[in-house]
Amino acid sequence: MKTRFIHSVLQLRKRLWFKPLVYCLIAVSAALFAQFADRLPFSKELPEITSGTIETLLTIISSSMLAVATFAVGSMLSSYSSASQAATPRAFTLVLEDDVSKTALSSFIGAFIFSIVSIVALKTGFYGRGGLFVLFMLTLTIFAWVILTFVRWVDNIARLGRLGTTIEKAERATRQSLEKHQKAPFMGGVEHTVKNTLHGVKIYCDEVGYVQYVNMHALQDLAEEHDFRLMIAAPAGRFLAPDRPIVVLDTLDPPDPDIVTEIQEAFVIGANRTFDEDPRFGVVVLAEIAARALSPAVNDPGTAIVIIGSFVRLFAKWVEAGAQQEKPEVTYNRIIVPALELAELFDDAFTPIARDGAGTVEVGIRLQKAFLSISALDYPGMNVEARRHSRLALERAKHKLPIQEDLDRVEQIASQIG
Repeated sequence: MKTRFIHSVLQLRKRLWFKPLVYCLIAVSAALFAQFADRLPFSKELPEITSGTIETLLTIISSSMLAVATFAVGSMLSSYSSASQAATPRAFTLVLEDDVSKTALSSFIGAFIFSIVSIVALKTGFYGRGGLFVLFMLTLTIFAWVILTFVRWVDNIARLGRLGTTIEKAERATRQSLEKHQKAPFMGGVEHTVKNTLHGVKIYCDEVGYVQYVNMHALQDLAEEHDFRLMIAAPAGRFLAPDRPIVVLDTLDPPDPDIVTEIQEAFVIGANRTFDEDPRFGVVVLAEIAARALSPAVNDPGTAIVIIGSFVRLFAKWVEAGAQQEKPEVTYNRIIVPALELAELFDDAFTPIARDGAGTVEVGIRLQKAFLSISALDYPGMNVEARRHSRLALERAKHKLPIQEDLDRVEQIASQIG
């Protein structure tokens, strides 16, 4: 319960309402804080500002910000809908987390709340000479901030729902997740090998869904307290059903029900996959966008070619991050963690594109060129997987390309992959 509560709290910052709420609290605090200037010894020496002047400015802000905030919400919803339809519904969370839009909406709502609270305080005579001056300066500052935010937001909202922007966000989220995984490929645990595979009691979970987070620290403390070792059977991104274990212990004796409960609570399970802890999910989302672009209804091979380029960059960054990373430090020596399989990443990335783009010669050529580039990367297994998927893509092209000359062009590039 504790793990899930902490994870839920950390996820609050991604909610659309969280940032506006924070800005509202700041706005109320700022309006009330201005009154403290009346207690300063030099408050009587500050320039005198009439309450009517400030009230006029605040009235302008209050009457306009609510309309602007409503307009912003409508524009954001339109962009979210466009992104979901043009790309894939799985990319919706990335668009929803757009920081510029959340900052803009928060600024508009915060300015509205600030103006209302300040007007009420003015009417009640809450401020003295110092407070009025500080409130006036705060009002001008907020007015300038809102204008700058609005200009920046207009430029951003024009691109937010576009397919190219969604692809950029998906690629960025995938790259960050892959780099994070390379820094801690086994989440601080021990690498799973054939020699250290455990065959003891399997612990299951009654929930059905995707593993979103694993609390390694809680599992390590539990293992140390009860003197056992465990092997993670369901890392982040794995789909769980009642017949699939989450961990395997190094003992054949059934553990106490309390221990089983604590192990289960160390896993956060949800209905959907997330980008943070699951590097494969970002790859799946990009591949889904390419597959939709290659469907007969859309018929946009250019988008698929763009995403193939994204995959080449991602695998190059994967290799670069791995080369810079030293041997992973083992923090949780009682937990065995399976490695992220390179074959699974390749399957997630290239199988949908090779399947749906087999009958498009330009996609087939770009795929083979991508495999040629990836095969040259110095990373264990990279060349093997590139050759395997090059062969699979070529076989699919042989069944779909009707013109022999087109097939010859694809075969020519495929033959260069050694």
